[in-house]
Amino acid sequence: MVTIRDMMPSFELYQPSTIEDALALLDQHGKDAWVMSGGKDSLNWFKDRIKRPKAVVELTGIEDMKGIRETAGGIEIGALTTLTEIETSPLIQAKYRVLADAVRRAASPQIRNAGTIGGNVAQDTRCWYYQDGLPCYRAGGNTCFADTPGAQNREHALFNADRCVAVSPSDAAPALLVLEAQFVIRNSGGERVVEAEDFWIGPKIDITRMTALKDGDILTAIRIPNTWAGANFYFEKASDRQTWDFPLVNVAAAIKTDGGVISAARVAVGAVENRPRLVTGAVTSLPGEQKGEEIAAIIGKNSIRGARPLNFNHFKIPLMENLVKRAIRDAA
Repeated sequence: MVTIRDMMPSFELYQPSTIEDALALLDQHGKDAWVMSGGKDSLNWFKDRIKRPKAVVELTGIEDMKGIRETAGGIEIGALTTLTEIETSPLIQAKYRVLADAVRRAASPQIRNAGTIGGNVAQDTRCWYYQDGLPCYRAGGNTCFADTPGAQNREHALFNADRCVAVSPSDAAPALLVLEAQFVIRNSGGERVVEAEDFWIGPKIDITRMTALKDGDILTAIRIPNTWAGANFYFEKASDRQTWDFPLVNVAAAIKTDGGVISAARVAVGAVENRPRLVTGAVTSLPGEQKGEEIAAIIGKNSIRGARPLNFNHFKIPLMENLVKRAIRDAA
């Protein structure tokens, strides 16, 4: 449904080499500025003329925002680190494998070579009504075109749809949620650190944004604490194609066991809500349980409570239930 046009609107391109210079440019241009890292999402918006920034601030020249660093409390990943670097990092594979497994399923090898972790977690929704420039709620209008009797909405939300039924498309998001990641955000007023559960926001908070990032903000790094280092991990993504496709549902799990008993667990699901969804029943019910098929089935069934399917996405309910069940069973 997306209308492809022949060229992008013109804009001024800025390529700062420091975070301070980038923030100054964002302050200078205000709402007319667009922050770009790998460009894998941004260029589509520009080509389809849905987004028309007057100034594009490209961050790829800022070396301080690249790389994976081990810290006393865990690791820090620069927001400009490519998905391929994360996928192949021995440190991440050894301690936080669920993140490597998640980014490995994102897009295609060519896109992962250029796409960044910051861009992946901050990308906008893929709802084609919104991306085609229709005046929906998220675009400032007064209708959700995906939530009408004749709408095509098989990829859309099952939970907490408040006017907008679009979903978060990031494959890295559920993995970072189970790892209890923290997001370091800078603007001209200073730095703030946002917990993963607060980084992605739903339409009840702000229907025009998918994340806590506001005008003038730059996501500079992602910190992962040692809390889940070396745990048992699981990631699975269901999509129409095996490569270069967005998830219909994805799931990430981190489980610790001690003597055959689950001591701690976190499970998160993506592409069923405007934000990655933490399966709270896994957090509260699994610790103290013996590993096994039965408890996994119970949590899987409980995870879909409250789901409200649309016209064409009923299939997501059993799909989500089974993915959660498999994640718990196989991680444990």
